[in-house]
Amino acid sequence: MRRRLRLALGVVAALIAALFTPTANAATVACTVVYSTNDWSNGFTANVSLTNNGSALSSWAVTWTFLDGQQVQQGWNATVTQAGTKVTASSLSYNGNLPTGASTSFGFNASKGSANRPPTDFAVNGTPCTGPNQAPTVSLTSPKSTDSYSAPATIPLAATASDSDGTVSKVEFYAGDTLLATDTTAPYAGSWTNVPAGTYSITAKAYDDKGASTTSSPVSVKVLSGPTIVASPATINVKQGSTATFGVSLASAPTSNVAVAVARTSGSTNLTASPASLTFTPSNWQTAQNVTVTSADSGAALGSAVFTATATGYASATVTATEVSKSTSDYQVEFLKEYNKIKDPNSGYFRKFGNLLVPYHSVETLMVEAPDYGHETTSEAFSYYLWLEAAYGRITQDWAPFNSAWASLETFAIPSDADQPTNSGYNASKPATYAAEYPSPSKYPSQLQSGVSVGSDPIAAELKAAYGTSNVYGMHWLFDVDNIYGFGHCEDGTNTTPAFINTFQRGSQESVWETVTQPSCDLMKFGGKNGYLDLFTGDSSYAKQWKYTDAPDADARAVQVAFQAEQWAKAQGKSSAVADVVKKASKMGDYLRYSMFDKYFKKIGNCVGASTCAAGTGKDSDHYLISWYYAWGGSADTSSAWAWRIGDGAAHQGYQNPLAAYALSTDPGLKPVSATGPSDWATSLGRQLEFLQWLQSSEGAIAGGATNSWDGQYGTPPAGDPTFYGMYYDQQPVWHDPPSNQWFGFQTWGMERVAEYYNTTKDARAKKVLDKWVPWAIANTTVNADGSFQIPSDLTWTGAPDTWNATNPGGNTGLHVGIKDYTEDVGVAGSLAKTLMYYAAGSGDTKSRTVAESLLTALTTHEDSKGIAVPETRADYNRFDDTYNASTDQGLYVPPGWTGTMPNGDPINSNSTFLSIRSFYKNDPDWSKVQSYLNGGPAPTFTYHRFWAQSDIATAFAVHVDLFG
Repeated sequence: MRRRLRLALGVVAALIAALFTPTANAATVACTVVYSTNDWSNGFTANVSLTNNGSALSSWAVTWTFLDGQQVQQGWNATVTQAGTKVTASSLSYNGNLPTGASTSFGFNASKGSANRPPTDFAVNGTPCTGPNQAPTVSLTSPKSTDSYSAPATIPLAATASDSDGTVSKVEFYAGDTLLATDTTAPYAGSWTNVPAGTYSITAKAYDDKGASTTSSPVSVKVLSGPTIVASPATINVKQGSTATFGVSLASAPTSNVAVAVARTSGSTNLTASPASLTFTPSNWQTAQNVTVTSADSGAALGSAVFTATATGYASATVTATEVSKSTSDYQVEFLKEYNKIKDPNSGYFRKFGNLLVPYHSVETLMVEAPDYGHETTSEAFSYYLWLEAAYGRITQDWAPFNSAWASLETFAIPSDADQPTNSGYNASKPATYAAEYPSPSKYPSQLQSGVSVGSDPIAAELKAAYGTSNVYGMHWLFDVDNIYGFGHCEDGTNTTPAFINTFQRGSQESVWETVTQPSCDLMKFGGKNGYLDLFTGDSSYAKQWKYTDAPDADARAVQVAFQAEQWAKAQGKSSAVADVVKKASKMGDYLRYSMFDKYFKKIGNCVGASTCAAGTGKDSDHYLISWYYAWGGSADTSSAWAWRIGDGAAHQGYQNPLAAYALSTDPGLKPVSATGPSDWATSLGRQLEFLQWLQSSEGAIAGGATNSWDGQYGTPPAGDPTFYGMYYDQQPVWHDPPSNQWFGFQTWGMERVAEYYNTTKDARAKKVLDKWVPWAIANTTVNADGSFQIPSDLTWTGAPDTWNATNPGGNTGLHVGIKDYTEDVGVAGSLAKTLMYYAAGSGDTKSRTVAESLLTALTTHEDSKGIAVPETRADYNRFDDTYNASTDQGLYVPPGWTGTMPNGDPINSNSTFLSIRSFYKNDPDWSKVQSYLNGGPAPTFTYHRFWAQSDIATAFAVHVDLFG
């Protein structure tokens, strides 16, 4: 399992009602205010109804604050004035007397601002009223995302809806913007008939008795042109004289048994398929049945054939089988098999946007680990997509998919110029305003402290000179591919996808279960009165802004892969096929240097005390390691441009990439064009290798890392804490829930890069680390004859390394690793196999190659129709509905008094849970497993197909081909 952290209407009648009740200290004034609007393109008419629930009033003045820059133009039945964002509506001579229980109303016309959210702070005669109307909740129960239909279809519509402070007046069902049905009584249902073939996004919209509304999460359903057969993967490779398989199933449930015939319809007669007939029933129609394709060992030229699966009344499906030579490595055949499964549209790893593909984090949607939803994606996934296509280019000499992968990465993962519009206002002499990090979300928001000195940014000017822009060329780390949250592109209120989002921003103890997902472009349309900003920082006022966080290991992996592709294409005489991508990877690596700097550009070494730790000048704030993140942001208002940038003083062993540093410092195609980029990466290469040696335990595993800012606030480390160039040892840099160096995957990811670097350069410094790490990993790996295996899962750490002495390194006799438990994590097994193979190729060690090959063989025994996967039991899913518990400091923390809403209407307040602000999970086809667990049943088991894991496995097969023929 992957565990990691990342910082940081139209012309319609819209009735938005707000109900207010008196505060405890308002003995004479009590009120109810209902606020409704009728909107058009750039303006609106508002009607305000005031009911006096307290003592009789002889006059009244209603006040509120606009949230989005609205401006009153004219009013009636009251004197309506505006000063800044505050509005006052005062009674007239004929309506000032308001006895207890009496009501009056007034209205006004106004222009819209950036949005038109209703006010939340109504007051009467200076006494605030609290308790705004809570919007209803609604969940679509039919159709489900797994449903498919045959045209002309009849799709049943159903939803559940409730209102905590009133009643539900109606529920509407939509396909996109088209109203399908309306129901005013529970159970809410309808029907959409005569639906033509296509893919549709279905939602339900609930209204309460005060006019507030909520729209459910969308469900995508397919209407097929008729009953359809599905064959996957659509392309297979079969070694001459051997066999390969593909799966067949039905797209929708039949009413009776269906006989499917499978036959070769064109191509080589040397290829045959069996069985020739398959039977599907109303109960097993979704379960793929395998068809085996056999290549005759006839000695004839390699050929291909098309096999077609047919049934009466069903649209057929075809599979193309292509023979490969008998001498072809079995590992190459396995790579192509897994590649074809990953790229098959029926597998569900990608969403297509025009001609470009965006990988999901996983095929499955119900997933919580680092991303909080399976159909989010990460910059990590983009880097693995690039690696998958580079391996394909190495084997097939077809580099078009590799170039397309970079085009997708550049289009969707790197913020465009329009997405970072105010970098012209960046002041490199004052990169950012200091705010302390705290260990727990309950300590947030963190106050901005302009009095704390920060250092200067020494690379901004040279980057602008090199590339002619003030903008940053790096990947943001997290994306909502299907726009499940509804933020859209820069809160544009549409289904624009993918949408930049963020989660982690509140200190080392903030697990994924304790995050509040927020937009990366916060225009304050959603969340609270300041959007989501005041959950994280404390300030006197807030500006609409954009902000992005880079995951440096993903950018470094993209550089590493570009280097691989350059070398492979060169060997094929096709350097020009990848030259453009290599140039762009070089540029990305140049900006990646921001990860080498202290967060606030303070001097590196013995940095204690935010106010006393010296501000850096030049490169003395550069630790030359690849840190956990870098980030940048700025104003959304181009007329008042300002921007900021930060690095990170915390470096984790699992993020280091000496191969990327080597490529960026020595390779002619990848050396950056900036003035000091190549030399910085040359220094980084040596510093990274020293860092890994410093962190190596007595047993061989690599410990956590180091920080220039203890506890994220330049605190005082424990007495005697060892240092690395003045940076303090931290066994769990940045993230403590769970500890960031607990997961064995960070060992294999990091050491794979070291081993590949060693195989490329034969650098003795890398070999020294590997010579100790590899035997430890092998000793704790078991592969059985039946294909079962175990590798370390969670690690424990005791002791600490010696303080680093570059001329006389210590032996770290007091630093030890233990293994808490073991796993069959298939993705980590693929990564471990790559590490062992690169080490074997570089050193000639036969044992490491043998263990790697046994792991790869074991992985093939866990194949299914989508890839290679094993079941996982998720006991941690009991945290879905955890409320914040102050005694344990666990659960979703929202500061008392902070209120807001998610785009779908989910309320955010101090009683919120992970699930309550993500109510879309209740519509997931797998939700019943989790609900049963929350109700006291057993922990649910899932079989997940993570994109990075499948890519790690596929590329492991390709590495064997590359290294051993």
